[in-house]
Amino acid sequence: MTPVPEDRGAAVGPVPAVRSPWWWIPTLYYGQGLPYVVVMTLAVVLYKNLGLDNTAIALYTSWLYLPWVIKPLWSPLVDLLRTKRWWIVTLQLLIGAALAAVALTLPMAGFFQLSLAVFWLLAFASATHDIAADGFYMLALPQHQQAAFVGVRSVFYRVAMISGQGGLVYAAGRLSESGGDVVRAWQLVFFVLALAFVLLFVWHRMLLPRPANDLAAAPGQALWQGFTQTFESFFRRTDIVKVLAFLLLFRLGEAQLVKLFAPFLLDPRERGGLALTTAQVGLVYGTVGVAALTLGGLLGGWVISRHGLARWLWAMVVAIHLPNLLFVALAAWQPQSLVFITAAVACEQLGYGFGFAAYLMFMILVADGPSKTAHYALCTGFMALGMMLPGMLSGWLQQQLGYTLFFAWVCLCTLPSVLVATRLHIPPDFGRKPEVGP
Repeated sequence: MTPVPEDRGAAVGPVPAVRSPWWWIPTLYYGQGLPYVVVMTLAVVLYKNLGLDNTAIALYTSWLYLPWVIKPLWSPLVDLLRTKRWWIVTLQLLIGAALAAVALTLPMAGFFQLSLAVFWLLAFASATHDIAADGFYMLALPQHQQAAFVGVRSVFYRVAMISGQGGLVYAAGRLSESGGDVVRAWQLVFFVLALAFVLLFVWHRMLLPRPANDLAAAPGQALWQGFTQTFESFFRRTDIVKVLAFLLLFRLGEAQLVKLFAPFLLDPRERGGLALTTAQVGLVYGTVGVAALTLGGLLGGWVISRHGLARWLWAMVVAIHLPNLLFVALAAWQPQSLVFITAAVACEQLGYGFGFAAYLMFMILVADGPSKTAHYALCTGFMALGMMLPGMLSGWLQQQLGYTLFFAWVCLCTLPSVLVATRLHIPPDFGRKPEVGP
């Protein structure tokens, strides 16, 4: 593809005033969230519909976290080669092509191996897109606007989740029920996704702003030296052990719960599940649940911008972990009321959205500095590692324990992050919007 011309002004600063962040933050983070939810959630429901068991689903789809884990290995290249804007638009076109390729593999005899290979390509493209998008966000906005818009970016990331695990799962379920052809239904879903990314590519190619500080490395700059210095400056932090512990442990319980969330809702009651249909899962988990998640994210970003992260850290730690107890209750009682199930899922997702705002702002705090794009990618890489490793064993563990004991185990796994949170130092004013004088 022909690179987008990179116009430069004389001044170095944030996005020009004529180009409001509302033009690009919603679509940028929608484009970031959609391929992630395809790989992490849609793939789970797809393989469940096509007859794979929980152990295989959890194991193989958890491996798809790997590109997000190791993306720090190439994140300095996104800083040093080309601009963040160029990476964003190029990768959105590649992601669209990969989504179309998934659709083409599903009718084939070796669909599982072939689709999994394309999901790997999609995961690598999406992880690289995340590096560029997050770097662009931090370059284009001053710190207080980053805090103010953290809820907005979370909202549209969650809108992508509603579109993916809500609307598209519901559509796949309805198409399967009406036509009786599961493969054809999922093919249509992936072709729609591919078209969405072509449209995002066109939109961002035309309208994504060109901040003057979005620069590639100067010609002749020592690439390897810049590459190694980026890693050294991150790992030389005096608080690196606390930082890594928080990044790895904050979602230890959630990493296991999320892999069995949809299978628990879909499994028949004799296996300990709630026996919902695919369309009902799309409504309960992917629409109402994600709407609650979005509301929690907006609220989290708003309170941080008003009072700072330090003031709200503990409330957010409690909010993200305590509602996991609801899944113990759901598994133990197996209620038949869809309203009750929906309310429990919404409550858990609301708390998760509110609490996760603290995690996002903590990563922005850690990444702040000259190499913020690569350092933020390192943070998200460790975040992904903290999701991948527990998730890989979650399917096997659930089959050994059953759903009730498994969700009780998930609740116990939230305790290490509480311990680590007691050791963190957050600047009192970090994330708070500066006071404006009269």
